[in-house]
Amino acid sequence: MVRFCFIVILLFAAFDSVRSQSFYALRRERSIILTAGLGSSTYFGDLSNPKNYISAEPSINAGLQYYVSKRIAVRAELNWFTVSGDDKDADEKGRVKRNLSFSSSNLEISAVAIVNLYSNGNRFYRRPSFNVYAFGGIAALYMNPKTKYNGEWIALQPLQTEGVSYGLIQPAIPYGLGVRLRMTPTMNLSFEGGWRKLFTDYLDDVSTVYPSVIPFLSDRGKEIGFPAKPGGIRGNPSNDDAYMLFNVKLEYYLPWQVNRRGNGLIATKKRNAFNRYNKSGRLKRKR
Repeated sequence: MVRFCFIVILLFAAFDSVRSQSFYALRRERSIILTAGLGSSTYFGDLSNPKNYISAEPSINAGLQYYVSKRIAVRAELNWFTVSGDDKDADEKGRVKRNLSFSSSNLEISAVAIVNLYSNGNRFYRRPSFNVYAFGGIAALYMNPKTKYNGEWIALQPLQTEGVSYGLIQPAIPYGLGVRLRMTPTMNLSFEGGWRKLFTDYLDDVSTVYPSVIPFLSDRGKEIGFPAKPGGIRGNPSNDDAYMLFNVKLEYYLPWQVNRRGNGLIATKKRNAFNRYNKSGRLKRKR
């Protein structure tokens, strides 16, 4: 899969490089950037292993980016990713006896501001060939922790395994760093790592203690001979859960630009030198 994606990137870059050699293609300004990428997601919480700094969980993203100045851009993006954790992989005997596990497919919608280290030129194709950037903003996360029981995946949030009701849509704060490489006049390749701060400890459905009446799938230790006691410690509520996304992205300058005079989004058009002259051969006057 990784090799296939790399080949696709090289072929697209070669095609775009040839296409961008046109003089008129470079004369057109492009102010809106389409971004798309693949990567990995890593979860940090009560069911994560401290040694797993980077996980192999998949992540896919797509978004639109627009420069408000030569160094500052704004971006709206959609991320789909999965996270999971299992006490069977833990180094602590207590966690192995707890025997909890989860997996969650998630959607994240984010809006961030991006600050570049080096300023862009007065035209999009005069941007630097290498740049470093930082980003930060806000996001909304849809999560749905599930666990596997008798061969079926069962959603945990409706069961209230700790006697607590929590929402599946949670706010998040995304921030991180990236490196951008210019590949062709209209395309970049970027490597981006971002941390997501959450305000919930239930991304993995584990946070506090076993309730007085233990619900279905709250105590999985009894399945391997280590039943839990009501009120016993089930998780650690002192730290909220978090996750990290690492992505490799393509950034493509679309043949559109924002009309700063307030007329909205317009498509750039080729400018033919012949159109500047009337039939008499005189230069047309601007109105």
